[in-house]
Amino acid sequence: MTADNNSDNKSESKDVRQFTVSEDDDGIRLDRWFKRNLPQIGFATVSRWARTGQIRVDGKRAKPEDRLEEGQTLRVPPGGEAKHKAPKPKRELTEEEVAQAHAMVIRETPSAIVFNKPPGLATQGGSKTTKHVDGLLDAFVTDEKTPRPRLVHRLDKDTSGVLLVARTPGSAAAFSRRFAGRSARKIYWALVVGLPETREGTIDAPLAKQPGTGGEKMHVDEENGAMAKTRYRVVERAGMRAAWVELEPLTGRTHQLRVHMAAIGHPIVGDGKYGGQDAFLTGAISRKMHLHARRLIISQPNNDSAGGATGGGKLDVTAELPEHFAASMEALGFDEKLSDASPVRDEAPERTPAEKKQAARRFAKQYRKDRRGERKSRTTSAVTTNKKKKAAAKAQGKGKGAPRRRR
Repeated sequence: MTADNNSDNKSESKDVRQFTVSEDDDGIRLDRWFKRNLPQIGFATVSRWARTGQIRVDGKRAKPEDRLEEGQTLRVPPGGEAKHKAPKPKRELTEEEVAQAHAMVIRETPSAIVFNKPPGLATQGGSKTTKHVDGLLDAFVTDEKTPRPRLVHRLDKDTSGVLLVARTPGSAAAFSRRFAGRSARKIYWALVVGLPETREGTIDAPLAKQPGTGGEKMHVDEENGAMAKTRYRVVERAGMRAAWVELEPLTGRTHQLRVHMAAIGHPIVGDGKYGGQDAFLTGAISRKMHLHARRLIISQPNNDSAGGATGGGKLDVTAELPEHFAASMEALGFDEKLSDASPVRDEAPERTPAEKKQAARRFAKQYRKDRRGERKSRTTSAVTTNKKKKAAAKAQGKGKGAPRRRR
């Protein structure tokens, strides 16, 4: 987003703002552009400005649902800031927090920053969570022109490993599409209790929020659950006590890997939430959870706006194990060299008819939502037109006098 002074047009207020649509905002809806770039201006104000012709795109009137294109000039009238939507003052990070943020980085590209998230650090904040990765991202904002990096996927607080953050809004949208479309390949390492009877296979068990837990816990729900699939492979075993497994989620449900492994009777070591006391091993094995996002393979978007670099290509990143996980591997006699965390597939898996139907429902729901404002506008316009026609007919009838009744 770039702004230009409007001093060349003396007939307009000097406070009128003009912006050039950036590459990152190409294809975005006008109302979404405001939410992204001018969040202090509410939707009601944007709608009123559009209705009265005060918002112009390349000199033409625009509607909130119109899509913008890179390079277009957007004219925005002065004012409109809502006090309750004023940007929150940015909290200054301490030197220790800045150091912590940079110490987690394992790869940087024009479109992404990749972290090796330690266990115990939440990805995002909540009502009782004040320390999290999202709160450390200001460490990578060097000046006012540098956009704040954005989260595009999550890891549970006690799960360690590869966490990708997008550098720009455009990169965030592109990466989000890849995660949603399942073209991103994520391979996890886990230590599980016992030894799965089948050494390699796919767990297909629908998941839903468990009633009475406030959405904090998931469970297998064959009737009402959302489709969930996980590919697993046993890499090595320590007798019948424990096994080292590779896990590849083929869908992205909350706590999916943890629930699926517990569902087949082999909870992840240290996962008391889903495995109870059976999830803990005695001896030198840590009581922390042993689930690690080992490798991520994802296509990068082209990003000419990021320092003049083209970006693109495959991003393939591997994260080292945290200390407690590595110590448990050694205690159980497992050799990390036995696995390179290779994905079982090269492309997104073919969707089943049920998955396609579910995706179609989501698309239709979003389409109806996008069209809702347009339908409302058309209805209002039609009602207004009908009222005007009736008023005109009534006035015309009065001018000519009341019609005589035929006998």
